[in-house]
Amino acid sequence: MYRKGHYGVSLLVFAPVAFALLAVERADLAVVTGGAMLWLAMLPDLDHRIPGISHRGPTHSLLFAALVGGVFAAAGMALESVGGGVGSIAGLPIPVLGFVIGAFAVVAHLLGDALTPAGVNFLWPASTRTYTIGLCRADNTVANYGLFAVGVFAAGAAAYLGVTV
Repeated sequence: MYRKGHYGVSLLVFAPVAFALLAVERADLAVVTGGAMLWLAMLPDLDHRIPGISHRGPTHSLLFAALVGGVFAAAGMALESVGGGVGSIAGLPIPVLGFVIGAFAVVAHLLGDALTPAGVNFLWPASTRTYTIGLCRADNTVANYGLFAVGVFAAGAAAYLGVTV
């Protein structure tokens, strides 16, 4: 997928999270979480800029999702210690929330790439198997804009329902 398609998939993955956060009246956290997911939507494609790392290699794996989640969990721990032990947000400890945001963002990217014939190796380095649905090519303009539109609609619907519940 290209950027618009990845943004759409991120919004689709974010939609149930947005609904849950808005349902417990945490609009502030919904905005921060959604913004972080969109900000990180293209992170796995950093491999295009790193010499020696193949595209859809290590950065397109569940291990990388866990690593990014771990970095965000560590940032959450640091935030907790600086903030005097804020504790939890919407019932989740801040480091756990950080892990979920970081990992979800990468997993959303992987799901978008799994729609393409090239697929992704979710289990790198434990396996060399590539998983694909083969629905559309990454450069398919209709698919990229379609995913973006569906993601915007899903996030908007989740926001509306979350606020009105």
